[in-house]
Amino acid sequence: MRIAVCPGSFDPVTYGHLDIVRRGAKIFDKVIIAVLTNDKKQPLFTKEERLALLREVTADISNVEVDAFDGLLIDYMRKRQAKVLLKGLRAVSDFEYEMQMASINRKLDEEVETLFMMTNNQYSYLSSSIVKEVAKYKGPVHDLVPPQVEQALRDKLAR
Repeated sequence: MRIAVCPGSFDPVTYGHLDIVRRGAKIFDKVIIAVLTNDKKQPLFTKEERLALLREVTADISNVEVDAFDGLLIDYMRKRQAKVLLKGLRAVSDFEYEMQMASINRKLDEEVETLFMMTNNQYSYLSSSIVKEVAKYKGPVHDLVPPQVEQALRDKLAR
């Protein structure tokens, strides 16, 4: 079975993320969306909330699984018997960081390959940070995130 892991913080999941997951699901037998805790970021949503939103917005993709992990991504890859990391690239600015990550992952386990997939042009500017900023000031995010995520953002930011 060809398994790909698509890691990220997904705080929140955007249409850009879903574009990569849907396209990856056409290539691999299984795509595992792996929610990680990024110590460099203060998440708006708890890990449990992000997992629930991801499960809801990917429920129609039969070969997608949503999971979470702590620690090294390579250890998680081994645990899940996955050999491919699926990463979306929005712009050249993403490439430098992602290349570093791919290189260290390759050093830690030479059997793991990183597949970079270019995000659809309509999402090339889109990030979770931008979505949170727009939503914080009550701007429109309906074309940036699924309706369930938009509602969750509105509810969270109303508090």
